[in-house]
Amino acid sequence: MSSAPIFRRMALGLALSAIWLPGAQADNIATLAPVVVQGDDASSPLQPSPAKEKARLQRVAGGTNVVTPQEEVRLATLRDALDYQPGIVVQDFFGGIDQPRLNIRGSGIQSNPLNRGVLLMQDGLPLNEADGSFVIGLLEPRNARLISVRRGANALSAGASTLGGELDFQSYTGTQNEVISVEGGSFGRLGLHAAKGFQGDQLDGRLSVSHDESEGYRNHADSHRTSIQGNFGVRNDRFENRTYLSYTDLAFDIPTVVPKQRVWDDPRGVMGDQPGDNPNIYKRDPHRKTEQFRLANRSYWGDDALNQTFGLYWQNIDDTFTEPTVSTPTTGDTYGAQWQLAGKWNTVDYRLALDWARSDMERDLYIVNPNNGSNMKRFGNFSMLAENRSALLGLEWHITPQWSLVGDLKYTQAVRDTKDRLTGQSLDQDWSYASPKVGIIWKPSQALRLFANVSRSNEAPSYWEIITGSVQNPMAGQASATMSKLDLQRALTYEIGADGILAEGDYAANWSLTLYRSHVDDELMSVTNASGFGSAGTFNYTDRTRHQGLEAGLNGTLPAPGAGAFDYRLAYTYSDFRFMGGEFDGNRIAGVPRHLISAELMYRIGGWRFGPNLHWMPGDTPVNHANVAGTEQNSYALLGFKLAYQHDKHWSAWLAGDNLTDRKYISSYAIRNTSLATAPGYLPGNGRSISAGLRYAF
Repeated sequence: MSSAPIFRRMALGLALSAIWLPGAQADNIATLAPVVVQGDDASSPLQPSPAKEKARLQRVAGGTNVVTPQEEVRLATLRDALDYQPGIVVQDFFGGIDQPRLNIRGSGIQSNPLNRGVLLMQDGLPLNEADGSFVIGLLEPRNARLISVRRGANALSAGASTLGGELDFQSYTGTQNEVISVEGGSFGRLGLHAAKGFQGDQLDGRLSVSHDESEGYRNHADSHRTSIQGNFGVRNDRFENRTYLSYTDLAFDIPTVVPKQRVWDDPRGVMGDQPGDNPNIYKRDPHRKTEQFRLANRSYWGDDALNQTFGLYWQNIDDTFTEPTVSTPTTGDTYGAQWQLAGKWNTVDYRLALDWARSDMERDLYIVNPNNGSNMKRFGNFSMLAENRSALLGLEWHITPQWSLVGDLKYTQAVRDTKDRLTGQSLDQDWSYASPKVGIIWKPSQALRLFANVSRSNEAPSYWEIITGSVQNPMAGQASATMSKLDLQRALTYEIGADGILAEGDYAANWSLTLYRSHVDDELMSVTNASGFGSAGTFNYTDRTRHQGLEAGLNGTLPAPGAGAFDYRLAYTYSDFRFMGGEFDGNRIAGVPRHLISAELMYRIGGWRFGPNLHWMPGDTPVNHANVAGTEQNSYALLGFKLAYQHDKHWSAWLAGDNLTDRKYISSYAIRNTSLATAPGYLPGNGRSISAGLRYAF
């Protein structure tokens, strides 16, 4: 990968310098007599504490997660942040700073190169483009104070109607988590992060800068990301306004897929390491380069009895995705607005919400020169307009102190207009749909909550499904671009579950259990081409499919020898996704492991924490819808170990080892209708690695 551009270096240097300006003005700020509140009391309507967010999600009649990523020993990737969370599946692609595959309940499991199927949010406002797509590698988990996950139709936003639900990354503000940290490790890993802020009685601000780079475990796997994020807030007893600004520069080389046997023979290798390999990755140079600039503002006024929230956001993206045969530059702007009125009337809580989002984007398709990776003939020049208009009515009726009846009704109009300027052809698509939900909550005690719901979800395709480019003969300039007319993916989901606390005191255990079954119509199925990385198109499956599963979590503390204690976490996600008719009747849908287990046991004494962890995928997983024997992703178990030391309130350090047995395994794969094990389609997982970090908190 080429060296970092001058602009990115200048931006990083300026931000690192500016981050200390609040400290330089400390004397002036001190005159405001700031009161810095820590812990769960540091909460406001636009920045709830973990305790407040957990209490809010207790009123959701379905499966949810509240994640506090800063409690993790290491926080380098999205996997670190979402580990040990039931119902959330994160599959590594290239093992560096790239684009892991995020999945909840099978929504968007085959999307590539972008993800879809869930709504990502930053501080309550969407990060997705209006067509539903997102670049997951742009997320910076070290800036997240908490991550609120509402799985499936339990999503609270008016614009969230997919099978997967929503994740809200809520930022640190003011003087929260003021740090300088450095980390490094195997495969050329280097991570730098700094954050500084100021806090007054009504004003606060924070700026954070991070830079990460990695050479990668495999050949042709260099990656880097620079992220600058800031926010500024003002508030009083009945009003709060926050402004958010961010810039992210993400780039990574793509080692792509290999035949199955090479995972065991040469897990670091790529296509091009052996004579006759086609495609040759070194010559074609597949890679991704994405820059995003984002500005958002959100206001809240009122009180618990009656309040309003209003938000605006704009983001600009410049994204070039180059796979072995086709290069796809995309530029565009996304605009959005949200409004919500919420309040109480007798025993009923109510919400009225409106959501609008629009993306104006341009996309080109180029033939990739097989000899040097340069762009050759342009064979597609698309203008794309995506727009969503959504409305929501939500009611929560507290029948008794123990029983609540919950209902949501979302109505959405979605537009996907596409035109190819090279041919003059256009394809305009629009859908209108309702997404209702009704649920019930029974809370017989503070230590037990039971719930059930029935919901309807709808998902419109993104432009990565609508537009497909394929190359027949690159040197002859033979290539074609197609626009696909697609239907909505619809699902009817039944869900039951419970959560609560076992025992009391220091050794109480938190547990959760959720079961769901979704009957899906017209599921959007995306498959790759012969190279294993380019798209071969998307289609609506002609018959019904079924997604069902179980999501279970357990965490707590046990007594231990000496003056210490054992902290434990366990998460189990079971996914049974099948075709219920049609061409692949009875087969399992490729894309998500049937069983995923993650567990951790840490011994804690004084300032020390250390212990093993396990990531286990028992049983094989099909990688194609035909379930061809011998092509499966084989079961694996990865053993790790973490050690953390907190010297005082300022200094801390950590050490982590992953895949300590150096197990060779398949981390992910390309999804096809049918395939052979000899075809490129498999991504080797990282080998044994060691990483360490040092942190200073102000």
